[in-house]
Amino acid sequence: MRLFLFLIVLWIAPFNAEAQQTFPISKEEVLVKVQAQNGSIKISEQTVLEAKGDYRQTNAVLLPNISVAHTAFSTNNPVFAFGSKLNQGVFSEADFDVTKLNNPGSIENFTTSIQFEQPLINVDGFYQRRAAKMKLQASEYQSNYQKNELQLEAEKTYMMLQLSYKAIAVLEKAKTTALENQKMAQRYFKQGMLLQADVLDVEVRLNQIENQLDNAKSNLKNVSDYLNFLMNEPEDRILIPNDELDITPVSLSDFDTFSNDRPDIKALEMATIAYKKMNQSDKMSFLPTLNAFGNYELFDNQLFQGASNSYFVGAQLKWDILQGTKRFGKLQKSKAEYDKSALQYEQYVAKSRIELNRAKRAVNDAQNKLQRAQTAVNQAEEALRIRSDRFREGLEKTTDVLQSESQYAQKQLEYYQTVYEYNFACAYLKFLTK
Repeated sequence: MRLFLFLIVLWIAPFNAEAQQTFPISKEEVLVKVQAQNGSIKISEQTVLEAKGDYRQTNAVLLPNISVAHTAFSTNNPVFAFGSKLNQGVFSEADFDVTKLNNPGSIENFTTSIQFEQPLINVDGFYQRRAAKMKLQASEYQSNYQKNELQLEAEKTYMMLQLSYKAIAVLEKAKTTALENQKMAQRYFKQGMLLQADVLDVEVRLNQIENQLDNAKSNLKNVSDYLNFLMNEPEDRILIPNDELDITPVSLSDFDTFSNDRPDIKALEMATIAYKKMNQSDKMSFLPTLNAFGNYELFDNQLFQGASNSYFVGAQLKWDILQGTKRFGKLQKSKAEYDKSALQYEQYVAKSRIELNRAKRAVNDAQNKLQRAQTAVNQAEEALRIRSDRFREGLEKTTDVLQSESQYAQKQLEYYQTVYEYNFACAYLKFLTK
C-alpha cells in the first residue's frame, strides 16, 4: 500500500507542483483536527456560552441587587437645605428663623448611599430560570450534534479523497493502455492491416481518457480544498490519504435500535421543555411578588466623611391585577409556542425513525450493489483480455477492443464508487444511532 501511495505522489506532484504541496494524512488526523479547529464547531461553542450567559442572568431571581452611590450637591433651595441639615444632624433652633428658612444660603451636602433589593417570592422568575436552564441544555445537545455531523462530513470527504485517487489511478492505467493501443494501431496502419478510421477511433478514445483524467485531477483539488476547509488548514495543499479506499463492513444488528437520547432529539426535547416553562412562567405572572429592600445612607457637608447616618428597610408585596390584555396575549403566544414545539418534536422523532429505516435499507442495497459491481469488473476484465488477444491476432475489430477497454475502465470506476457509497451508508447509519 505504501508503494502505491508513493507512486501516486510521483505522478500527482508534477501537475501542480509550482503552487501546491502534497501532504499525507490519515482519517484519524482529519477527525481530530476537525474537532479542534473547525470554524463551525467554534461558533457552536460560542452559542453555548451565550446560553450560559442567559442562564447566569437568571441568578437575579435568587440573589440580591446591591448598589453604592455617592452624591454631592450645593443648593440654596429652602426645602433641600432644610432636609440636608436635618440629615447631617446640624439643625439648630436658629435655623427655625423665618428669614433663614426662606433664604438659607448655600448648603453643601455629600451623601453615600448603599441600597439592596432581595427577591423573596417571584414565582414567574423561578420558571423563567428553569426555562433558561433547559435552553442551555438544548444548546449543548445541539452543539454535540453539530460536532457529530461535522465528523460525518469529514469522514465523507476523506472517502471522496480516497475515491478521487482511485479514479485517477484507473484513468492513468486506461491512458497507458490507450497509448499502447495508439502505437499498435499506427503500426498496423503502416502495415496496411488497419484503416485510417480505426486509427482515428483510437485517437478519439485517448483524447476522451485525457479529458476524464484532467477532470479527475481537478476534482481531487476540489476535495482537498474542502477537507482543508473543514480542518481550518491552508488550502494550498493537495492531501494524500494514508489509507486506501477499502470496504469497511458493519453488522446491522449493532445499529438496530432507535434512541431518543440522540443529541439532535434531546436538543428538541429540551427546547420543548423550555417553551413549557416559559408558558408556566406567564401563568405565574398573575400572582403577586414579594421583595425586600433596604437603604443605608451617610451624610456630611464634607466629601467622604459621613458624620450622620440613617437607614430604612422594608418589604413590598406587589400584585399587578390588570395590565390591559398584555399578559393574556403573552400567555396565549407562549402556549402556542409550546404546542408548536411539542408537535415539531413528535414530527422530528417520527421522521428520524423513517430516516433510520431508510439508512438500513441503503446499507443492504449498497452491499448487493457491491457484489454485482465486483462481478461486473471481473467480467469486463476477462472480456477485455479475450478481445485484446484476438485483436493482436487480427481476429477482432478495433472498435470492439476500444469498447471493451472503455467498459472495463468504467466498471472499475463504478466499483470504487460503490465502495464509497457502501462505506458512507455504514458511516451514516452509525451517525443516526450514535
